[in-house]
Amino acid sequence: MSPLIYVLVGITVFITHALEAITGFGCTVLALPFVTALVGVKTGVPILATLAWILALYIVITKWRFINFKEFGVIVLFVGIGLPFGMLAFKNLDAKILKKILALFITLTASWQVYRRITRPGVVSNSDANGESVNCPAAPEAAISKTFWGRLPYYLILVVGGMVHGAFASGGPLVVLYASKTLTDKGSFRATLCLLWTTLNTLLLINYLRSGVFTAPIVSGTAGMLPFLAAGIVAGEKIHHRVDGDLFGKLIFLVLLITGLFMLMF
Repeated sequence: MSPLIYVLVGITVFITHALEAITGFGCTVLALPFVTALVGVKTGVPILATLAWILALYIVITKWRFINFKEFGVIVLFVGIGLPFGMLAFKNLDAKILKKILALFITLTASWQVYRRITRPGVVSNSDANGESVNCPAAPEAAISKTFWGRLPYYLILVVGGMVHGAFASGGPLVVLYASKTLTDKGSFRATLCLLWTTLNTLLLINYLRSGVFTAPIVSGTAGMLPFLAAGIVAGEKIHHRVDGDLFGKLIFLVLLITGLFMLMF
């Protein structure tokens, strides 16, 4: 990796991982087009997967008290239901077309939510003992039903997310749509999603280890990105604690919108 490539990849890692440190998602899908263009898919994907795992694990370890284990269990259950169907049903279909359909759905949904949050007044933030905002990331929205049938449409979103993830590992945005309605504060939203990414990426990294993916260039490349990752975590943490719940809700769907656009373009 030349010095110029190293700096460009590092800047990309810093920006995208700072965003995930703020919101709890988005670093890999946002960084992937740029990093793989610079270093190639076989090098870029394992590096980004490892960095994403480290970031998510850091959030889980340091913010474990914010994890909503009940909602985490719900997400894993319904995503798990969809996962094998995705592996089977999409095996012989055109993945590129399906990805574009998914990207269009995410882009339209996120655009509508961003528009609503800009044009509608935000809710008054509640604060915890440390003075941090704790209102719902999805505000301003009606509270989601607590009954099974009331939540069924959102459970179906998770199942579809599992199918999409099983087909081509891009189901995360659909999980975010569910989480934005059910997790009650920004800290819980971020920590619970990071527990999910830690779980999924642990399985992925185990598979990489078994397959001999971690060659010397990938290990050295990952190590070289650690300072940029650390800087992104520090910056993201500071911003996360200063963003109120209303702005956090806007930021979630803005990142989702950018994610959808990236999926459409690349």
